[in-house]
Amino acid sequence: MSVIRPATEADVPVILKMIHELAVYEKEPDAVRNTPGMLAGVLFGESPRVFATMAENAVGEVQGFALWFLNYSTWEGVHGIYLEDLYVTPESRGEGHGTALLKHLAATAVERGYARVEWSVLDWNEPSIEFYKGLGAHPMDEWSMFRLTGAALETFGAPAPLRSPAGVRAEARING
Repeated sequence: MSVIRPATEADVPVILKMIHELAVYEKEPDAVRNTPGMLAGVLFGESPRVFATMAENAVGEVQGFALWFLNYSTWEGVHGIYLEDLYVTPESRGEGHGTALLKHLAATAVERGYARVEWSVLDWNEPSIEFYKGLGAHPMDEWSMFRLTGAALETFGAPAPLRSPAGVRAEARING
């Protein structure tokens, strides 16, 4: 039996521990830069835009979590839920915690009139892919995810130098 509840600030250390475990599973053990303060800030700060849902066993021990936020469908004209992370501890897999977490998110979407619940899964993660298909989810085979990070993000997102209409650098006009 799985008990599903919203995360509290007291859950931040266990959520961060499971995020690290997920990174190891996804073969990126050194990629997590998140800290307890950062995680607490986004989940419980002044205007939270990221949410976490916890799965516990019958005796109240945390067995997994879902971390999610809202997205928006321009075609449907309503929000959806984007599931950033779903994690169940290895020793608890097969006990229904992952299903309960996803069922809770689906019920939240239905209750609020959202159009979808969506997430990404690594191509090599066959156990998860089969699990998701078993729930009725389907892969978006015609879509590819793109991401700008690191140096590419910094370069592309850098402000462009100001130019005057005549092509003269704005700094030269101001200083000269």
